[in-house]
Amino acid sequence: MKIRSSIDKLLDESYVARINNLNFSIQMAQLALEQAQRQNFKDLVAKAYSHLSLFHMIKGDNDICMKYANISIDLYQELNDDRGVADSKYAISGVMYKTNNYHLGLVYLIDALNIYKKYNDYHNISRCEKTLGTIYEYFEDIEKAVESYENAIKAARLLDDIKLESNALTNLSSVCIKQNDLEKASTYIESSIAMKIKAEDIRGLAFAYYGKAKVLAAKKTFKEAENLYLESIDIHIKMGEKLGLSMAYHKLAKLYVETKEFDLAKRTLDLAFSIIDKHNITLVKYKCYNLFYNIYKTEGNTAKALEYLEFYLKEKDAVVNTETLKVVDKYDILVQMKTMEREAELQRERAEMIEQNNRAEEAARVRQQFLSTMSHEIRTPLNAITTIINMLSEEQETGQNPLIEPLKFSANHLMMVINDILDFTKLDVGKVELDLHDSDLKELLNKLHQTYHPMAEEKGLGLILDIDENVCCYELDDTKLTQILSNLVNNSIKFTQKGHIKITVKLGEVQPKSDIIYFEVSDTGEGIESHKLPEIFDSFSQIKNIRTRKASGTGLGLSIVKKLVELYGGTIEVKSEYGKGSTFSFNVALKKSKNVARKTTEAITPDFENKKILLVEDNLINAMIAQKLLSKWGFEVKHANNGKEAVIESGLNLYDFILMDIHMPEMDGYEASKYIRNTNNPNRFTPIYGLTADVSAKDNPEYFDLFTGFLYKPLEVDKLQQALLKTA
Repeated sequence: MKIRSSIDKLLDESYVARINNLNFSIQMAQLALEQAQRQNFKDLVAKAYSHLSLFHMIKGDNDICMKYANISIDLYQELNDDRGVADSKYAISGVMYKTNNYHLGLVYLIDALNIYKKYNDYHNISRCEKTLGTIYEYFEDIEKAVESYENAIKAARLLDDIKLESNALTNLSSVCIKQNDLEKASTYIESSIAMKIKAEDIRGLAFAYYGKAKVLAAKKTFKEAENLYLESIDIHIKMGEKLGLSMAYHKLAKLYVETKEFDLAKRTLDLAFSIIDKHNITLVKYKCYNLFYNIYKTEGNTAKALEYLEFYLKEKDAVVNTETLKVVDKYDILVQMKTMEREAELQRERAEMIEQNNRAEEAARVRQQFLSTMSHEIRTPLNAITTIINMLSEEQETGQNPLIEPLKFSANHLMMVINDILDFTKLDVGKVELDLHDSDLKELLNKLHQTYHPMAEEKGLGLILDIDENVCCYELDDTKLTQILSNLVNNSIKFTQKGHIKITVKLGEVQPKSDIIYFEVSDTGEGIESHKLPEIFDSFSQIKNIRTRKASGTGLGLSIVKKLVELYGGTIEVKSEYGKGSTFSFNVALKKSKNVARKTTEAITPDFENKKILLVEDNLINAMIAQKLLSKWGFEVKHANNGKEAVIESGLNLYDFILMDIHMPEMDGYEASKYIRNTNNPNRFTPIYGLTADVSAKDNPEYFDLFTGFLYKPLEVDKLQQALLKTA
């Protein structure tokens, strides 16, 4: 995937670079083509040929352009990619209309335009409409030319693409000159130049300077016009742009004719022909012949004038031939375009619906990515905290230090909260299920009280726990129930300045196999204004006012609470009186279970004497703690700071286990494990456990065969122990 992405990026960069450095674009596209061919990426090979055909068309290398365009068309047709075919046809149309095949150029261009309209591809619609306008302008169909240029501008503005908009504005300026509306022509070309400078479109700026020079020449401001033509020529030479260069030479020669500098005009026309003949640029060629005819006629050289008049008529006839006139006069293809507009409109509506759906999916993806990143950043330091707590609990009896158990519960609860936040998007689409198991509800509530009591006490608040004595053991997803209650209690403490918070749990309707349990969290806090009550359960919302501005939070808490209560089959309700307090309550049906035996804290130290383990971890604190734990179990531990060091070490010594962190500098855990598994080294078949703070790591199927299993940070000592014992 990295190679494919790299090639695709190279092609995209080559396309962008065409406006400033055409030769560099060709070099990048050629490099991408070679890489794509080596990897047998047929779609990228087709894209590379298509780009190369476009770049050579711009440069005036017509034969190379046609060769590459036809290759890309064949490949795109095999791939059933009509948009790719359209890209290549656009390049071919450019060659056709610049030479003596206007009618074929028109056919290819309209064919490409219809495909782009089907996909609502405004970038390429704008390019095609601008080129179509150019063809109409040469046929002196000004009405159609203006319509096409305006269509090009509309499409460009939908994308906010000033490069494309300025291209059409330059051409509209030319039309205004022909209509003798020099003020409008000047307005259009000045806007185009400003856009070109802002967009840093150097190649386009040369055409814009050329356009402004035409306006100045029409105003008889010849010296300024000459300077701009020369500046345009200089840019075209540097960019390798042959069509623009020949056009600028022709117009400069025309200027010299108007200023009666005939020798300069002839020399300039000779420069134009040196390019025109080499690259067969017919659309400028016949105009240059006409200019030579007028020069010699003015000088009284009848023989030369007649010679160039015959050249002009012959070339003009080749351009505006019978087939071309047939296409232009009857507009057969344009009629087909009109009939396809209804279908195109339906396609646009369909595309808009798809786009709306894609935006929703993209928003969910971005949110998931944010939450995943947040989870990783919190889990990494939390790993050190929970591991130290577990090590302390093994060294001391709970009775010796009564704070260890609440500390452990709080750390584990924090990990649960992080997991639930990460699951928020799954809750949104109903993909989260309850993980039920036998639990002691009273014990869960007592631990919750132990966790939040110090927080309430610090603010001078009372935290009261009132549990019905008949409430006992049920099948619970205690993580999610704790999440619900923790959010409610935490909010109550946050928004209460004096008084108390009360957690009430009562037994409701008793059934043979289940009980209805009533939960309530009430406080004497600030309360919520009535008009804000309907929005408090919305995602990413917070009830903000002056009195509560200092309270922080993500705005996810109550939204998660609502969804989790609904997951339990209940409905949460809120009653509040502003300035006096709030009460949140919900009822859920819980299936009864047998009494749950309390867990003992008896420490069991596994025996891994004479076992060697390679620990790959870039976080030095986590590495130090893990080394201490593993050494205590009897392991001989070797620490590597990153994947690169792990690869080197795996080639030197045989290990019984490898614990591989995933996200590391130099070389990540995926690449390191892939290298160890696929090369001849002592640890090719050694069990490798992925250590990660990113819970989405296990979902990548590309890496299933690399790891024996995944262990998530914060590292749970029991799971690490069980995994190592299982594969010992």
